[in-house]
Amino acid sequence: MGGCVISQKRSMGNTPLGWGARNGDEKVVKSLLAQDDIDPNEPDNRGQTPLSWAALNGHEGVVKMLLGRGDIDPNEEDGFCRTPLWFAVSDGHQGIVKMLLERDDTEPNRADNRDRTPLLLAASDGREEVVKMLLERDDTDPNWFDQYNQTPLLLAASKGHEGVVKMLLGRDDINSDPPDTVFGGSPLETAAARGHEGVVKLLLERDGIKPNKPGKFGQTALMYAAGSGHEGVVKQLLARDDVSIGTPGGCHWKALSWAAEEGHKGVVKLLLHRDGFNTDGPGGVGKNPLLLAAQNGHKALVQILLEFGIDPNCPDECSQTPLSKAAENGREEVVKILLGAGNINPDKPDKDGQSPLWWAAHNGHEGVVRLLLEQEGVSKGKLNQYGQSPLSIATTRGHVGVISLLQPLADTGHRST
Repeated sequence: MGGCVISQKRSMGNTPLGWGARNGDEKVVKSLLAQDDIDPNEPDNRGQTPLSWAALNGHEGVVKMLLGRGDIDPNEEDGFCRTPLWFAVSDGHQGIVKMLLERDDTEPNRADNRDRTPLLLAASDGREEVVKMLLERDDTDPNWFDQYNQTPLLLAASKGHEGVVKMLLGRDDINSDPPDTVFGGSPLETAAARGHEGVVKLLLERDGIKPNKPGKFGQTALMYAAGSGHEGVVKQLLARDDVSIGTPGGCHWKALSWAAEEGHKGVVKLLLHRDGFNTDGPGGVGKNPLLLAAQNGHKALVQILLEFGIDPNCPDECSQTPLSKAAENGREEVVKILLGAGNINPDKPDKDGQSPLWWAAHNGHEGVVRLLLEQEGVSKGKLNQYGQSPLSIATTRGHVGVISLLQPLADTGHRST
């Protein structure tokens, strides 16, 4: 048998040098590098070079030996376009990152097959020291975006990495309000949505930030914070003069609706007590806070909204009122509160002629049916546009308890209009 050929790949696709570098075996690496015919850049079957393996696994001694060669390529990419610097950054090997960045021929903006540069990785993972080293290079692009349009600032903001955000915002060339990502959302919106108060504060201090600017899907930072119940962020945003307030159908009304829908009482109070808030909001899905609170059974919020002057008869785009929604969903306590409102219309039909009683009967909510039958002016036999009465729909759906409540009234005509 002949002797070993240095460049021959093993059965797993590794060269002896690649194996030694991968495992941090400095003696093997030193011995192999002394061979005249060794190729220090020869990749394995994955496309990874000895330098990439050493960088990935944090073997500083091996990296130093390889970088000492005049024929080493510090930018050699594997099959996924990942460089040694990319690997070192991905695992946070600061010493290796430093060695690579000290070379003028290392390219810090080499991105992988998903357009992620080393800076994007470091910012996303909150690796402050690595971010600092990368930003010290004049040729590092701080506004590079990946395949989803995510920038280093956006990724750091979305994960609450305040130190990284502060470093990025400290640069004059940073774009603090980049275009929305594929998923929608600016750095401010994403930080607000996740309740990162410190990041939100840093962003709001930056000139040029537009806190009232709607994102790709029409949502604002205030809406995201309100819908997620982040009171601290809501307070910061409401302290600004350029955040929309009190406009029917505008940002403030929608933010109130999101908070009411999710039952965030503290946020609702903050929004309602903002100077200039207008209670005369329109109907429409996602715009009526009282309707959303009622349908989800948030009785404390229903009471707060009524006391603040929100119209209890304000309908949605299907003409359903808060009472109708509460009746449909069997929210007895909410129905009681709404029926106690002085100006409530307990029999107001929707666009299909279906009253609150009809909806309660349709879904078999006996307690709600009882409450509505006690109200003056509630029609027991009113038909919807399809010719169905509360009794007939309850019969069709087999709600025996509701049938027993409505049948005597149908027979006697008691309180029937």
